[in-house]
Amino acid sequence: MSESSLRGKLAILVGGGPAPGINGVISAVTIEAINQGWEVYGIRNGFQYLVQGNIDQVKKLTIPDVIPYMLRGGSMLGTSRTNPAKREEDMQRVLECFRRLEITALVTIGGDDTAFSASQVCKRVGHSIRVAHVPKTIDNDLPLPGSTPTFGFETARHLGVYTARALHEDAKTTGRWYLIVSMGRAAGHLALGIGKASASTLTIIPEEFRGRQVSLQAVCDLIIGSIIKRRTLGKNYGVAVLAEGLIEAIGEEGLVQALGHEELSRYGHLERDPHGHLRLGEIEFGRMVKDHISRKLDQLGLKVTLIDKDLGYELRSADPIPFDAEYTRDLGFGAVKFLLSKESLQYGAIISFIGGRMVPQPFEQMLNPATGRMLPRKVDVDSETYECARRYMIRLERSDFDSPDQLMRMADTVRMTPDEFRSRFGYLVGA
Repeated sequence: MSESSLRGKLAILVGGGPAPGINGVISAVTIEAINQGWEVYGIRNGFQYLVQGNIDQVKKLTIPDVIPYMLRGGSMLGTSRTNPAKREEDMQRVLECFRRLEITALVTIGGDDTAFSASQVCKRVGHSIRVAHVPKTIDNDLPLPGSTPTFGFETARHLGVYTARALHEDAKTTGRWYLIVSMGRAAGHLALGIGKASASTLTIIPEEFRGRQVSLQAVCDLIIGSIIKRRTLGKNYGVAVLAEGLIEAIGEEGLVQALGHEELSRYGHLERDPHGHLRLGEIEFGRMVKDHISRKLDQLGLKVTLIDKDLGYELRSADPIPFDAEYTRDLGFGAVKFLLSKESLQYGAIISFIGGRMVPQPFEQMLNPATGRMLPRKVDVDSETYECARRYMIRLERSDFDSPDQLMRMADTVRMTPDEFRSRFGYLVGA
């Protein structure tokens, strides 16, 4: 096959939630592809219109079209969570749209759900459409090689840290506690990154439970324990960062057991998106934790002002910081380079970079065939980076219960005997 025959019409679409740098990928793909002789088409709102057989929302892109957006947040092509692989008739309409448009190459931008959709397109079209997927999520939970981040994560962490630092100063000034719920469905990378870099009082992520069942009671007791320990240090304020993935770790059954159906309904509805995920944004987890802790603190005789703050939506469409602006240009360029390679005629791939070199990862190696999703990259709670994060948190530790003096101080804070305090909170640290 001649090199010129690898050109044709290239389509770009975005799926899933926003992440800083999407427009950087779109612009880099468009510029490089046009310079290489392709016609480039942007598809509005992911697969949303294609599953209807509608190509009215497909627009030819030029370099002047994309340049104004290259350093801006959001997505100039919009996005959606429409799952074209859910029903075969939807997928067939998508493929027919591509045939009508004479598309010969496809770049998808999204998380593991969009990667799966792209892999299904690739699987069904043979070599007639070459497919490259650019992974994105502010959660940083996709299993890219080594410690390679997903684009958008560094910008989200950067801005989240400034918010957490400002709230810490407000907490210190006003003598209150802030409960920050950070995005991160499957892993605690963003919560831990924000908590660690902002020197927050403590961060709680699902991974620290090491596969044990997580309960709302345990999450709240970890924060209460930190509040009590801070009191023994003369501090009546603090900031706790919680990964929203704790909701899924607790699970529907656990939430119902802890609160009951009627009370749980006060905090939102347990709904699922087209890919089967709980819509975590529909549940006011921060308010739920705040109310639960407030009741427990009243029982302990502690007066504490608690403020809950969700942190996520304001991070997703922010302008990318220089790291992500550079990184997304690399990814877009790499996607086009892969699509021009002979390897793209053999397999579709997820684009990644290792040590400055583009390394395409075949869909078959990255996606679990049983679930159609990538195995999430979890926080390694046995690593030194996590050990460091824990060392600088203020939370109950086994040593607090092994020290009679410290145990007495904590027990006195809530008018308990040491044995009562150990009975109430010792389970958190195996004491």
